[in-house]
Amino acid sequence: MAPETEYTVVLDADPRRVWEVVSDITVPTNFSPELRRVRWLDGATGPALGARFEGHNHNDFLGWWRTESHVVAWEECRVFAWAVVDPERRFGGEPDPARPVATWRYDLAPESGGARLRHHVRLGPARSGLSLATDAMPDKAEAIVRQRLADLRTAMTATLEGIARLVAERDAGPPAPFSPGN
Repeated sequence: MAPETEYTVVLDADPRRVWEVVSDITVPTNFSPELRRVRWLDGATGPALGARFEGHNHNDFLGWWRTESHVVAWEECRVFAWAVVDPERRFGGEPDPARPVATWRYDLAPESGGARLRHHVRLGPARSGLSLATDAMPDKAEAIVRQRLADLRTAMTATLEGIARLVAERDAGPPAPFSPGN
């Protein structure tokens, strides 16, 4: 089973307002300890199935690295998922969105007059910085994976709490009525 983790928040906000923030790929750069900047590729200006974006990341173990993400699921006001590949082949293997380094996902649903927002990540199956760490210390692989998942969950928690603050602060006027699939 692939390592994965998630975090969910329930917001007292209209789902459309939440979606405006969630679908902006630059928002996580304000809260993530690793993701520093992103930009759409190939002339894309927003999420759509098949669209690509580039991310620049940093942590103390790996230093700086670049990723390329492919939008693999997109349903307005419901689902936004992207598969991350290693375009520089830093960790070995071909950059293939069918065999990503990781797959990230937001799921949004109306709940109790507000919105439930889930952020999820599944690592692999392609090699990543986590592979480098477990290769170097195979006897500690389980603990390394557990720590990486904990770090990612901490980052997701910070991101969703930041999104909640942004949604609360925005004065976007009256939102359009929400209906799943719009």
